[in-house]
Amino acid sequence: MDEQSLGRHLQSSRMAAGLTQQELCQRAGISYSTLAKIERGAIKSPSVFTIQRLADVLNTTLDTLMGTLPLKVKEKQKYRSQSGVTFVYFDINGCLVRFFHQAFTRLAEDSGVPADVIETTFWHYNDAVCRGELSMDDFNRIMAETCKIMVDWKRYYLGAVIAIPEMHELVRWASDYYKVGLLSNIMPGFIPEMIQSGLIPNIAYDAIIDSSQVGAIKPERQIFELAQERASVPPEEILFIDDSRPNVMAAGQLGWKVMWFDDYRPEESVARVKRSLEPPTTEPVTVS
Repeated sequence: MDEQSLGRHLQSSRMAAGLTQQELCQRAGISYSTLAKIERGAIKSPSVFTIQRLADVLNTTLDTLMGTLPLKVKEKQKYRSQSGVTFVYFDINGCLVRFFHQAFTRLAEDSGVPADVIETTFWHYNDAVCRGELSMDDFNRIMAETCKIMVDWKRYYLGAVIAIPEMHELVRWASDYYKVGLLSNIMPGFIPEMIQSGLIPNIAYDAIIDSSQVGAIKPERQIFELAQERASVPPEEILFIDDSRPNVMAAGQLGWKVMWFDDYRPEESVARVKRSLEPPTTEPVTVS
């Protein structure tokens, strides 16, 4: 990454959006000193997640800020569904990808440790990692102590999951009509790598709520409140798609519209979601 080029593209995008550095910091949830250093090119290899968050706020793309695409601002005109939806949040595990549990089987095969022992350790610490309370290095060390071999959980995870193509098509289709975002319980650094590897659609998301970055997990109220703030729309205009019933129930309690996704019947689930989101034949609305 060319830090100087990134800084110039970021500053140009910020000015095109009519935002001061302070306003961009507030909306992106980063410190003023961090933004100032990035714009000056003073941070070597800044976090991809940070750049993605800035791109979200500026309605542009990660590739644009990094200089691999011409500078442009994403079109802000979107539709409102007949039920009033203007923003759609997608879960990741069980919605955009499936079968991460196969990582337990592969780790058991490599280590000779029973899968149930590995899963017991994993689930004991998973929430802490997804909240960002426990680092990946510490988590890998704990898993290594259980498995008696070196463990890189991200490698096992990325090697096990497969994309759900029907949902990827839905995300891309929905982004043509609505603002879209990701809302996931996930470990640090996974989302950028999943986007780069094609496990998550590489589009300009309007918000990415990564549990490990915001310090809360679903179904806790805090993460949904933050997601609503980032969406910048009333709760009744948000549709949340998740494969966990407790998660959709928690979102529904805040006034969001929700739909449960069944990854065993992805085509049926996608068709049901798409029917609910078929935009009206009226002119698009401007969603701020």
